[in-house]
Amino acid sequence: MHSSFLKEMGITEWTPREGSPVAAAIDQPSATEKIAEAVVSTNNPRAHWWFFGNLPQGDAKILFQNVIRVLGLSSNEWSWKSPSDNLGQIQLPESGIPAVAFAFGGPTVQKITGERDPLTQLRETILVLNTGNDDEIPVVASFDLAQLVTKSKDKAMLWQDLLLAKSVLQNS
Repeated sequence: MHSSFLKEMGITEWTPREGSPVAAAIDQPSATEKIAEAVVSTNNPRAHWWFFGNLPQGDAKILFQNVIRVLGLSSNEWSWKSPSDNLGQIQLPESGIPAVAFAFGGPTVQKITGERDPLTQLRETILVLNTGNDDEIPVVASFDLAQLVTKSKDKAMLWQDLLLAKSVLQNS
């Protein structure tokens, strides 16, 4: 039944070559290796995300939790910051760990970057966090989480913004 749905959508179903299940099983890490890898990645963050905005409540909080889950972030790889926090006191991650700030909502991105343009002009642009220090932390602007809950079509743009932030981290 699934094959017919895939064919209708124009997607070719993948089928393994003979003998490949054995080869695939050999290449698969054991459960012990997976646990060890998870422990290492939890102790050694790959990157750090700062999320700025009003603390999400209700459905907005669920949406944010899903964002964290989709990005695959462990608890030591992200922080929530209020736009009213003292930006000069943000603790930077260890040397060599890339960082990105992600701002939810126009007023938030304006406050943390010092920009005055509306959110529609600040989106899809790499901005800089205004910490008062010499550190340049890239900022990606997106819609407020509460707005995204009520306007489902904007969730696709949130995904684009998250992909932009991921590409900034990968190129750091």
